Amino acid sequence: MLTGRESLIRLIGKRRRILPNRQSILLSHPESSSHIPKDENGDGSSKNGTYISESIKAEKCGDDDDIHKSGFVTCPVCGNNVQGSDYILNSHLDVCLTRGTKRKLTQRTLLQFSFSPVSKPKVQVGESNSLGTNVIISKDKNENFEQNSILSLPEFCAVEDDNYSAQCVSPLNPLSNLEETCEEVTEENLSGEDENPSGEDENLFGEDVIKETDVDAPSFIPNAMIPKLDDVDKSTDDTSVAIFETFIVGRRFGEEVDLKIGDSISFMRDQYNVKDSNAIKVLSMDSGCKKVIGFIPRELARYLSPLIEKDCLSFEGSILSLPKHSHDVIPIRIVCQGMTKNSQMESNDRELFDSLWENVLHVVEYAKNFLPSKTKHQQNFLVLIQEVMKNHHHLFIDDEKLFIESFSSLSDDSQSLFVRLYTRKGPWFRMSNISYPEILATGYICSLESTKEPNNYDIKEVLDVLTVSELRNILSLSHSKVMCSFRSNVSRDFVLLVCSPSLPSMVLDLTGTCVRVSLTAESLLWRVQRLFFLNGEQDLKAFLMVDLGLVKYPAYNCIVRNQIFSGRTDLLAYEEALEVAQIMDESLDGDDLDKVRRCIEISDARISCSSGKVSQSSTSEPMGTFLSSFSASWVYSKVVTLGISFLEREHRYEDAIRLLKRLLNRITCDGRRGYWTLRLSVDLEHIGRVNESLSVAEEGLLDPWVRAGSKMALQRRILRLGKPPRRWKTPSFSDSIKRKIKEVHILGRPLNCDLGMKSRFYGEDGEQCGVEQLALQYYAGEEGGVWQGVHTESGIWMTIFGLLMWDVIFADVPDVFHTQFQTAPLDLGCDNFYIARKSLIESHLHNIHEGMAEEILITSWESHIGTACRGVNWDQHSLSDLRAAVTCVGGPCLASLCRLLAQDYRSWSSGMPDLLLWRFLEEYKGEAKLVEVKGPRDRLSEQQRAWLLLLMDCGFNTEVCKVGPSAKSV
Repeated sequence: MLTGRESLIRLIGKRRRILPNRQSILLSHPESSSHIPKDENGDGSSKNGTYISESIKAEKCGDDDDIHKSGFVTCPVCGNNVQGSDYILNSHLDVCLTRGTKRKLTQRTLLQFSFSPVSKPKVQVGESNSLGTNVIISKDKNENFEQNSILSLPEFCAVEDDNYSAQCVSPLNPLSNLEETCEEVTEENLSGEDENPSGEDENLFGEDVIKETDVDAPSFIPNAMIPKLDDVDKSTDDTSVAIFETFIVGRRFGEEVDLKIGDSISFMRDQYNVKDSNAIKVLSMDSGCKKVIGFIPRELARYLSPLIEKDCLSFEGSILSLPKHSHDVIPIRIVCQGMTKNSQMESNDRELFDSLWENVLHVVEYAKNFLPSKTKHQQNFLVLIQEVMKNHHHLFIDDEKLFIESFSSLSDDSQSLFVRLYTRKGPWFRMSNISYPEILATGYICSLESTKEPNNYDIKEVLDVLTVSELRNILSLSHSKVMCSFRSNVSRDFVLLVCSPSLPSMVLDLTGTCVRVSLTAESLLWRVQRLFFLNGEQDLKAFLMVDLGLVKYPAYNCIVRNQIFSGRTDLLAYEEALEVAQIMDESLDGDDLDKVRRCIEISDARISCSSGKVSQSSTSEPMGTFLSSFSASWVYSKVVTLGISFLEREHRYEDAIRLLKRLLNRITCDGRRGYWTLRLSVDLEHIGRVNESLSVAEEGLLDPWVRAGSKMALQRRILRLGKPPRRWKTPSFSDSIKRKIKEVHILGRPLNCDLGMKSRFYGEDGEQCGVEQLALQYYAGEEGGVWQGVHTESGIWMTIFGLLMWDVIFADVPDVFHTQFQTAPLDLGCDNFYIARKSLIESHLHNIHEGMAEEILITSWESHIGTACRGVNWDQHSLSDLRAAVTCVGGPCLASLCRLLAQDYRSWSSGMPDLLLWRFLEEYKGEAKLVEVKGPRDRLSEQQRAWLLLLMDCGFNTEVCKVGPSAKSV
């Protein structure tokens, strides 16, 4: 694989189905910085701030070549250009009218009326609907509490008077009254039903059952998404009574009971529940005998159960309303009494009580964003949208916000259907299988009929919808003779090859109307997903992995002070750069060399246009910024770096030299400068410019960004090329580079001697093995010194570093955590990691140096086992092996190694010796050895040589083990 290809693939992540700017990029002049229109505002928007992106303007389904723009009209209220569809236009008018742009009106469109006899409050666009689950902390029913704005669903109406800014009344709840005030409502689901006896779904992030002493914030709720409870009275004095609303779930596991509104209910612990030891059963009190109706939602029961078990609280409840279907959730109200015991508790018990009760409030507050009927995928999708619109709203124009936020107004069935379509491969689906036309009307999906004449690209994708028998039917109608010969080899491409121009009509006759996710929805939701995860590798499946308990992310605080993208223009430029990167990757797969060269030219030109900005921002911060990886220039530099490898493979060294010089001149602060400098020196030597190659190497050593293996390689080049008469003075680093590394030679019977193939040998037990396994067998024997060890290269060291430095890695540092799906801070591979945590790191390293490494390792392992962290491999290494390695390596060496990785994780996270060996001399004292193993045709890379010399400086015992046949081992 070309150097830089793997890195580019990780950057792109999951390839986009449609690149909306593909044609404009490929047809644009290479020196144009971007096709994004600019104006006097400089932010890609027009004077009225309503610049419509290509993805919003385009209403095309299928090939990018035929993008056609739908009509836009001028809003009579605000004067902005609005998409002309009825739904978008009406929704936009409602926004303008309700926010009082010109006149304060409250009219609604027919689409917003549900024709319910119950009056409903006004809902502002961008706010979430809500259902129950209200937290009411009532001390004195005559006391007035000032409220925030109320958002409501059909069950509630807002009442305004002189004493209350907003109050929540349920027409279905006879217990509702205007004297009870409720906190601000936002929408959520505490649970849904599944097939487990606890009666409801696994919690959102698939956590295990909580223990009584586990009093942290609810782990199933992302910390960044937990609402602040500053306005919620969390005190539990002698006169306080807490009232909140939730649901009865798991109805299918309950008994048939005739229920009425207002019926009393009670609660009982179900500690022998095989699925959830914290399960709480809900019992009917008005049926003559206690019958199980269902269960309290798992997330809430997780914290209420310890309170019930310790007899801290007693709970009473009543039914608020009855569902339409027998298995639907039932809204209930719970009254918590017995809070007076809190003042009588001992300090430890009171602290536990307060923590559990605060978590109850967290769960109830957070559980207002989703209806219980929503599926997991639907919930996760709404979380993704809401978080992005809350944190990155400045990156979207009004029409984009309106389109995205309109998703919450869709019915549950339509939302669930769209999420299924969006996450499936597709892209086309038969309309006959879809029974919800609402998402068609709103523009989230479109049909093939929207294009007047389906092109070959559309038809090629639609053929995936057909069955094999339908493909054969088309062939039989078009080319019966061909069909007879290829009846057993029917494929989509074959059908396209042999069928006549009448293929589109034949296909549509079989499939009927086909639909797919619209270009507008595809582009905007891709942006939303990218902003949420900040990478292209994660998508909605990340939620699913957590829901199933397959992945557990670490706990940390998201402290955001600076946005990733300061403005919309930066985001659009970054997205365009990602499109160029994907085109480059696709072109390499398809051997389309013309497009590869085109992508290199475009990227080189775009870096040139932004070079002044890059140099200015980089030089103002000598150590660089970890947020630079989210800039268009950084993406383009990756494309150019890959292009240089491509040109070198084509032996086009002159072109590679030109690109390398331009990169080094424009991007002054980057960890790849060492690689660029080394390649420039090598390529100059390839074309015979040895003196210039030597000068480049010498200048590279003065660059603070040239490090690790690249620096070692340049030093060795200087020693080789700088012999007299080119240079008469011996470099100061000569003695250090020429240091001898201890070598050990062992014999091995090779199985193969083919070039390009990994060497295989017969081991001491007669079995076939690799060179590393053969070396382990040698060191385990008497001749080798009776060592224990593992073959992991850098793996075991990254695991040790992650465990020893866990608290440092996930410390509270601003702007390094933006989402709850990170396995490391954004600055881990940058100089900023050490700079921002210097005092904490040095204090931690002091403890390691003084012999506390094993204790830290054990504590970290037991506290975080199974939690995803970059570099930590829980399955490959056992705790006993890690403890032995840490003990035998010793505190001083471990502290030096951890400091090195903290200062420059990116440069030193690879290339470490193959084997880590250890042996105990006494009960708690031992020694360790690091061994690089080489076969008959292998030699040390510059990174490996740099590691070995550096480890020697840190006090490690290192050596190179060379394996070969007897003739070459003497």
